This record gives sequence, structure tokens and C-alpha cells, in this order.
Amino acid sequence: MVRASGAKGTCVKGSFTPSAEAAGLSKAPHLARTVPVTARFSMGGSNPTISDKTKAVTRGFSMRLEDTEGDLVFVFISAPVFGAKSPEQLLNGIQLRLPGPDGKADTDKIKAFAEANPETTRQSAWLNARPVPASFAGVDYWGVHAYTLTNAAGEVRVAKLKFIAAAGQLGLTEEELKSKETSFYADELMGRLAKAPASFDLVAILGEPGDPVNDVTAMWPEESRKQVKLGTLAIVSMAPDATCDANTFDPVVNLPDGITGPANDPMFEIRSPAYAISLSRRAN
Repeated sequence: MVRASGAKGTCVKGSFTPSAEAAGLSKAPHLARTVPVTARFSMGGSNPTISDKTKAVTRGFSMRLEDTEGDLVFVFISAPVFGAKSPEQLLNGIQLRLPGPDGKADTDKIKAFAEANPETTRQSAWLNARPVPASFAGVDYWGVHAYTLTNAAGEVRVAKLKFIAAAGQLGLTEEELKSKETSFYADELMGRLAKAPASFDLVAILGEPGDPVNDVTAMWPEESRKQVKLGTLAIVSMAPDATCDANTFDPVVNLPDGITGPANDPMFEIRSPAYAISLSRRAN
């Protein structure tokens, strides 16, 4: 069995080094000292043979910041919004796309669903408006959930987290895309890491009153929100798939003191049971 999401991916190793400003927002130990990281880049969806050239799917970036006090897990995607705001909406959208007896999905029903649920079209619109990334290391990644950060003084801020690629936004033109193999990301990343680490800055986008905290299809206006750099993640080497496959990247369980997830976000709450089912099926 393969993953239900992010079936095609590449396991990597690196480290996270916090910034001097990080402690001002959170007392989590992972933001106080350099920690090793196990991470996985992936293509969205459950198809393990999906082409790396596919445009309208997210690239995923999941990671485990490993500390003696416990691991901190984040799951990020290459879009600032998710494709559904509730498990029911997600399930309905998936079921509509399943082929019928004739081997085809009902396009009229899919169109009607999109019109009745316009928030489900925001992610695909974002992706389709941008070029296919040339590298897993050449695109930004967002945590679509709103986290609450608490520092040692008890001060609380709500924030969304984002990894900004040091390489910049590396997109492929249509002509460049034609020359690429179906699976080119792993080799590209291997060649890149042979020369230097692939780095990302982790920033906290600080929320303001009125910013939605329980709707992962709603985008915050980043350009008008204060951003604080929390640290830098440096990916230094490839790792065997088994290194990442041994456990799920579950961002809900075991969050450290100083970081809490949203209290009433249905898409955040469903992650743990969904990941547990996926891991059990892969293990059998």
C-alpha cells in the first residue's frame, strides 16, 4: 500500500537553526537550539507514479524536528490554502471525481459542486496561475493551519507558518517543461545537494483580529501582516525512503509547550486518525 496523500516523494535529512527572534514568539525547545531534521518532499495525491510535471497539484514538505524533549512535526504545501474546509467537503469532492460505470467522472456534477463550493477552487486557481516548480527546493511552502505561539513570558500570538526558499521561485517555462523527464525532482535535488544545502527560512505570519483561524481555504493578506523569521532549515542529504516511511508525519500529536494547533479547525482535527489509518494499511 502507498500513502493516501503524498504517495510519491523523496526523503531527506538536514537541520533547523532558530533565529534570535524565535524565542520572542515561542518557548518551544525546537526554536531555542539547532536540532536535526528528517523531512520528505512529495507530490500531492495518492498516485505513486504521478508526473513531476503535473501543474495543478501541490508539492508537499513534511518534516520532523527531532529533540530530546520530543519531536515537532510540520506538514506544509506549496499553496497558502487547502482544497477543502471540512472533511465532508473533501470527501464529497473526491467521490464526485471517481469514474462511473463508463469509466468517466460526471463533469456536470463536478462543475455544479465547484459552483456551490467556490472555496474548493482557490487552491487549484493558485497553482494554475504559477509555473510548475523546477525543484522541490525552488518553491515556498505554507502551513495552512493557524498556530498559537506562546513565549516564556506567557505572551500569545496567532500565526501562520511559511517556509521561504532561499533559491527563490524557480519555475519552468512550457518549453523547459517539455524537455523534462516524468520524474526529475529526485535527481535534480540530488545534484543540488551535492553542491550545497537547500535552505528555507521559516517565518511566522502574525495574525490580526478578524483573520480566519478555522478555515484552511481562506487566505491571509500576507503583504499587510508582520512577519518574523523563526529560523533556517538546511536540507543537506538524501535519505532512504524507509527513514521517512517508518512513521507518519502527524502535526497534531505531541506539539511542544509553546506551540498549539487551532482548537476548532476540522481539517486539523481529522489529520491524526487519517494518518493512523494510512500507516496501518501500508504496514499490512
